[in-house]
Amino acid sequence: MSTVRLFVPCDSAALAVGADEVAATLAAVCARRGAAIDIVRNGSRGMFWLEPMVEVDTPAGRVAYGPVHADDIAALLDAGMLGGGHHALCHGLTEKMPYLARQERLTFARMGVIDPLSLADHEAHGGWAGLRRALTLDGAGVVQEVLDSGLRGRGGAAFPAGIKWRTVLQTPAAQKYVVCNADEGDSGTFSDRMTMEGDPFLLIEGMAIAAVAVGATRGFIYVRAEYPHAIATLNEAIARATAAGFLGERVCGSDHAFHLEVRKAAGSYVCGEETAMLESLEGRRGIVRAKPPLPAIEGLFGQPTLIHNVISLASVPLILARGAAFYRDFGMGRSRGTLPFQLAGNIRHGGLVEKAFGLTLRELLYDFGGGTRSGRPIKAVQVGGPLGAYVPESQWDVPLDYEAYAAMGASVGHGGIVVHDDTADMAKLARYAMEFCAIESCGKCTPCRIGSTRGVEVIDRITTQPGGQPQQLAQVHLLRDLCDTLLHGSLCAMGGMTPYPVLSALDHYPADFGLAADPGAD
Repeated sequence: MSTVRLFVPCDSAALAVGADEVAATLAAVCARRGAAIDIVRNGSRGMFWLEPMVEVDTPAGRVAYGPVHADDIAALLDAGMLGGGHHALCHGLTEKMPYLARQERLTFARMGVIDPLSLADHEAHGGWAGLRRALTLDGAGVVQEVLDSGLRGRGGAAFPAGIKWRTVLQTPAAQKYVVCNADEGDSGTFSDRMTMEGDPFLLIEGMAIAAVAVGATRGFIYVRAEYPHAIATLNEAIARATAAGFLGERVCGSDHAFHLEVRKAAGSYVCGEETAMLESLEGRRGIVRAKPPLPAIEGLFGQPTLIHNVISLASVPLILARGAAFYRDFGMGRSRGTLPFQLAGNIRHGGLVEKAFGLTLRELLYDFGGGTRSGRPIKAVQVGGPLGAYVPESQWDVPLDYEAYAAMGASVGHGGIVVHDDTADMAKLARYAMEFCAIESCGKCTPCRIGSTRGVEVIDRITTQPGGQPQQLAQVHLLRDLCDTLLHGSLCAMGGMTPYPVLSALDHYPADFGLAADPGAD
């Protein structure tokens, strides 16, 4: 009997719902039955409602079953699972599942396909091609490819990546750094974690390309402490990549040196901001630095530092491998390429959807998400993390594009999308945003530190006073003035974005604040 290859995810989301038990049970039951199998622990495909999702390698392709639990194994094997047999949990060929087939998987092309720690798998699926091409160019040539691709930072600010690279390249220094900020703290986001756990060599390759381009010889991946599996996977991947010559003194046998290590974060949300992260990396409390100087000129230990989040760096290998024009052909306007959107909250089909910029929120919510898990109507969708705006249905057909969302007072951010049904109290959610800012503020600037605390108090006064009375309306105006101060006076996006959820809730859902209408709304 030939050996059948099975894939059981090792992604944290799958582990949380029993993937290890499924893998162990599969191995034990097949051993008792004399069935020869090889279990590969792959990354997740990003269809979390089907986890643990088991795939079987068949002559026709990989066949998916899910969600599979340990007590389903015997019945699945009886139904001919090892040959791709039909069962109620069978979804047919994985690649033809509509959720996956409608995506443009560029950054996530290998996700769920390979063994995350197999150098051979990575290379067999196009890995290291981008790094090898980068080594044939000079630094300016690599930077130009990134500039021409239109890649913008995927961490939320959407700053043109190539401009950062060029600044670091042109700043003379004996030591330069590349730092990956993997302190992924936004609610409803998990694309960074999935990449680190499911395709770590992609991130390593992206950082090595960046180092070659700007002349950096050391790099750090700053990972939030709440990601133990990602930290363990990255450490093992770095060790293997170093042993194979993709990192170290002579990257791929070239004259370029690049040494990479993982640093575990101390657990502060504000360290998602690049300068607070640098403070933490240097061993101090994570407090935002005033700019200038920019980190690209004076960053880690006062040296030129290229800082990106995981998805920004993970987008680079494909750009170098396939060329800037290939990547630039995806997207719209100044938003080029793809973004891994993450569907979370009250959603039937939560998971990751990689699509080119330009699709709409409505398409994501219904064509991919399938509506709410509760079956009730969707009331509000928060886009861009806990400090992102609440987007009402009247705006769900606006293309997901950095400029289009900025024009309506919202932000695409890191691509996190959290769904709320019609039972949500938007006044309570607005209050939570202010309270979140008060708790997580580094305390450096007054608008964020004090303004958020006063914001909680003002929202409480609005919601406890009789609707439409002069005292209540005066508090509404006060809240808007306070938000204006936060927006324009804060040192970083922690305070600067807190008004987004507050004002969007006030503008679009005044009834939840006890208001017939908000006279202060624009």
